[in-house]
Order: sequence, then C-alpha cells, then structure tokens
Amino acid sequence: MDEDVPSQGQRVRSTVTAVRKSKGRGFQDNRSTREELYGTYEGLEGDGGTGPLKSVEGWVVFVSGVHEEASEEDLHDHFADCGDVKNIYLNLDRRTGFVKGYAMIEYAHQQEAQQAVNNLNGSDFMTQPVKVTWAFSSKPLRRIENRSRR
Repeated sequence: MDEDVPSQGQRVRSTVTAVRKSKGRGFQDNRSTREELYGTYEGLEGDGGTGPLKSVEGWVVFVSGVHEEASEEDLHDHFADCGDVKNIYLNLDRRTGFVKGYAMIEYAHQQEAQQAVNNLNGSDFMTQPVKVTWAFSSKPLRRIENRSRR
C-alpha cells in the first residue's frame, strides 16, 4: 500500500493555520486616525451659530402645507418670483398619486432662498397657507421645550 494515503482509522491533519477574522463589528484595522479610517470630507465654513446651511448644489427651502393637487409647474410659478428655481422635489403618495403635502425647492443663491422664506411664509398657495422654512440648518432654529412635564 501507499504510505501517503491514510487508512480509514487515521485522521488527516490540516496544514492551514488559524485565519484572523477581518470582517464584522470587532475588526480593527491598523490605521489609527479617524481620517485614515473614514477619509477626509469637505466641511462648510460657518460662524458656529444657528442658521441655514447650503446643500451640495444649492440652498434648499422646505415648504409644508402644499395642496394635494399641486403640480411642479404651480410651485415653480409661485416661487419663481423670489429668484431662479434650480430644482423642485415634490413627493407623491404611491397609493393615491396625490402630493404628500410638502415640497423642497432649491435656489442657486442664498439671497433668493432667504427672500422666499421671508416673503412666502404664510402666503396662500392654491387656497391653503404654506409654511416656508430652511431645509438644512446648523443647529435647531428654535428650542424644543421639555415635554416630559404634562
């Protein structure tokens, strides 16, 4: 018989050594700094106070109270008075096909978006008052009171 082939009673020993686990929650890479782990990202310069923040492409205002039968053209006509509208995000309900009641409108310049917030907040749009605020802010624009005491 061949000596290399083990008989039925013998076990073959593996020559593979223990492999270190490299995936999952407990895995730590040799890189030590946060920048090396997660990369470097651009930041927005700010004064540290409360106020609007610019999105990647422009200044976005959030409009709530939008009529369910409103269209993008209606919103564009209403908000174009304040400046050049770059983009309109209008979400529809899948089941009904109507507007969910809010929209996000993007302007290229902060002055145009600020004018929309100042002039169109509380204005009537398709027989309903709309509320216009900033979509992104560095800190909460108003303080939420502790509601645990009732």
